[in-house]
Amino acid sequence: MEIIDVINKLIGPIHPVGETNEDNKRYKNLEEIIYIMEQFHTEIMDVANYKNRTEYSIKRAGELAAAYIENLSETLEEADNA
Repeated sequence: MEIIDVINKLIGPIHPVGETNEDNKRYKNLEEIIYIMEQFHTEIMDVANYKNRTEYSIKRAGELAAAYIENLSETLEEADNA
């Protein structure tokens, strides 16, 4: 996806490599990615509240957001149990 490439170029790599100076930079990059993800997750959770609306287009967006949240929850639970 092109937007992911743009974000990766703007922020930089996040995986540590075992060299303190580089890992400090990558740690800051990771903090930025987490901040961005938190912002998007908050927005998606807000949209998920629309899943029971009567208007088709609003309900459709809410259902998609709710399905994403449910899938994310399951994925995180599986990772926690691994």
